Amino acid sequence: MADADILKAAGKAIRKGVAAAVGAAMAITAATADVADRPSRDQWIAIRTEQGRATAADWRETAPLLGYQRAIAIACEQYDVVVVEKSRRTGATWGAAADAVLRSASASGDGGMDTLYMGTSHDMAKEFIDAAANWARLFEHVCSEIGETIFDDGSEAGVKALKIDFASGFSIVALSSKPRSLRGRQGFAILDEAAFVDNLDELIKAAMAFLIWGGKVLIISTHNGTDNPFNQLITDIRTGKRRYGLVRFDLDDALRDGLFERICLVNAHKHGEWTAEKEADWREDLIGKYGDGADEELYCIPSEGSGAWLTTPLIEARMVQPPPGTSRVLRLSLPAEFVFRPEAFRDAEIQAWIEDVLLPVMDETIDPELMSAFGHDVARHRDASVMVPIQIGRSLRRIVPFVVELHRVPFVHQEQIRNAMLRRLPRLLGGCTDATGLGAQMAESAMLKFGRSFVEVKLSTEWYRTEMPPLKDAFEQDNISLPADADHVGDLRLVKVIRGVAQIPSLRTTSATGEKRHGDFAVGLALAYSATRMTFEAYGYESAGTARAAHGAGHSPFQASDELISDRSDGLW
Repeated sequence: MADADILKAAGKAIRKGVAAAVGAAMAITAATADVADRPSRDQWIAIRTEQGRATAADWRETAPLLGYQRAIAIACEQYDVVVVEKSRRTGATWGAAADAVLRSASASGDGGMDTLYMGTSHDMAKEFIDAAANWARLFEHVCSEIGETIFDDGSEAGVKALKIDFASGFSIVALSSKPRSLRGRQGFAILDEAAFVDNLDELIKAAMAFLIWGGKVLIISTHNGTDNPFNQLITDIRTGKRRYGLVRFDLDDALRDGLFERICLVNAHKHGEWTAEKEADWREDLIGKYGDGADEELYCIPSEGSGAWLTTPLIEARMVQPPPGTSRVLRLSLPAEFVFRPEAFRDAEIQAWIEDVLLPVMDETIDPELMSAFGHDVARHRDASVMVPIQIGRSLRRIVPFVVELHRVPFVHQEQIRNAMLRRLPRLLGGCTDATGLGAQMAESAMLKFGRSFVEVKLSTEWYRTEMPPLKDAFEQDNISLPADADHVGDLRLVKVIRGVAQIPSLRTTSATGEKRHGDFAVGLALAYSATRMTFEAYGYESAGTARAAHGAGHSPFQASDELISDRSDGLW
């Protein structure tokens, strides 16, 4: 299929909404390797050799847009506002130009609208218009030649702009960024390199008016520091304050999608045929040239982003003191030789702790009318295995009624304690268990016993990047309460912003009792909070009476509520 045919087919699919259906099944934010473990040259060769080419070697057979460029167009179908957090010079604007042509060349009834592109300079405007003109020719849409016009931005003289008119009656106009240029306009607004405009807040405020009459807003940029409004906007999206689409891809994501393959195609005289070795050398050379700026320019990590995640006063302000003489942090430390004692003795000892310590605290602290969730940071020998139940209050405030910490407790007895706790938690939504390393066993047993709403979580930089901002926002908005505990303050203080992402560094602390800790409560709390934010599938309700009528009066598939999570012979719930 020729390029023009591929492009026309892609355009038709997007215009008819097929892209939105595809996008629902794919993650908009690209999966990213841990920045702390960025592959070396040899590792990158191995990664790309195993993957193979992402695009066809024959330009006549390859897709016109790379994967992350397609993700931008798909996100624009799904959301009215889309933010793109990207690596430098990866072709995000090129992909946006294709989407702009598809929109502006379409009739009004098919979603057509004007496109207003705003970059930081006249050169950027010209580059965008040139890209749009190329796409228009490939799409075979009838349009005028590129022309200059005086755009009425509300000033007396107006501003010089570049323009393409389509037979649909709509236009693409490209100009430099000034908030007043958007006033009184509607259509598809594209704000490029938004982190580098003079007044991004005012520009976004002006662009939001486009949404009133069915327009869209696309905001694209590399980072320009942690305090920049662009980074704050992304943080607001991740915390859920703004329900915008977010597309993120760094240099390595772009390379996996075929960026260097496309560079070789365009610059064959310089690079020749693509190989994994050539790509690795090019990647190393590029990272070296950017030096200290590589994290921000190539890997979407805003600069000046290292330091403490939460302050001690903020943490302590969210902690609730228990009644005098009581504790809401239940600690069980066992001697290393406990595991060698007879099974019946071990089971009886743990069951006695459950009945004497755990269940009375649960009866005292758990609200039976609130929904509950669960987080578990698993450990066995060195660190604490922390179980964090959490309830969602009537005002949506997250409440941690108590915490269980286990030291040197065998996995089988961790399960014994966990199962007893989960059986008593009311309106249980689900849970998240650390499935990294040793945790995989505990995570799998939770899923098998309590269902697929218990998620096995592989802790990674990408997971921390997504899940930690909402938790921090809960602290800042006074939307969470915890039992007061000095060790837990230390765990939360241990979390650092490392290369732009809040995560646990490779450091261990010592508790007041001499036990080693590795931010265990911070991880358990993050897992529990994440569980309260998960989307669960709703199932239809069938009354017991209806079920008896369907299955016979002497039989019902429903059991008493206490048996809903009891053991079954097949190990499933």
